[in-house]
Amino acid sequence: MSKAAKALFLERRSYRQRRLMDALRLLPLLGAVLWAVPLLWGQPEPAAGAADGTGSGGMPTSHAMLYIFGVWAVLAILALCLSLRLDRSVDKMDAPGGA
Repeated sequence: MSKAAKALFLERRSYRQRRLMDALRLLPLLGAVLWAVPLLWGQPEPAAGAADGTGSGGMPTSHAMLYIFGVWAVLAILALCLSLRLDRSVDKMDAPGGA
């Protein structure tokens, strides 16, 4: 068995950096799932005699747009926080011939 095959564990710092990179790679998938949620909401039906057009059976478009903007803002802030925690020196060490 070679020396590389025996090494089962990574350094703690390197392991955490790799998990942060994995989390950053999953953010677009999370965003797509969260943006698809308004598609499940029904269309609002105006109630009989209601002047403002609100009724039961769905979510108003304005609320859906606020939801989509809120998801976008949360994803952007989350990506910023995760990327700031990511240490670029780990990438340099993992590269072939890295110092």
